[in-house]
Amino acid sequence: MVGVHAESVRRWRRAWENGGAQALRRRPAPGRRPKLDDAQVEQVRAALERGAQAHGVEADLWTLERVGLVVERVTGASLSRASVWRLLTGRLGWSLQRPERRAVERDESEIARWIAHEWPRIKKGR
Repeated sequence: MVGVHAESVRRWRRAWENGGAQALRRRPAPGRRPKLDDAQVEQVRAALERGAQAHGVEADLWTLERVGLVVERVTGASLSRASVWRLLTGRLGWSLQRPERRAVERDESEIARWIAHEWPRIKKGR
């Protein structure tokens, strides 16, 4: 009726009979505790939202190494690249964003003129 396996229901019932409602409560996840607590994560978020240039980087782009340095400055905790990635994507909810590559010489008005005038002329010649 609830969409779970019958064995799960039997296991839950045994737990209830042996320990009551407390036995059914969620237990903390096993394994090592995170190096950063929630308050530290929020400090890191605030620091990152100021932008990379605010932290002395010429280009306003974040890399895992740059974020790792900010984390270390703000919290004192040193994280591996993999841990920085998990922090960004898991706890902060950020995603990978790649900058659009554009030529410095790009002239939007000339592109619009070419599309409006030259492209139709070339297309007719086919």
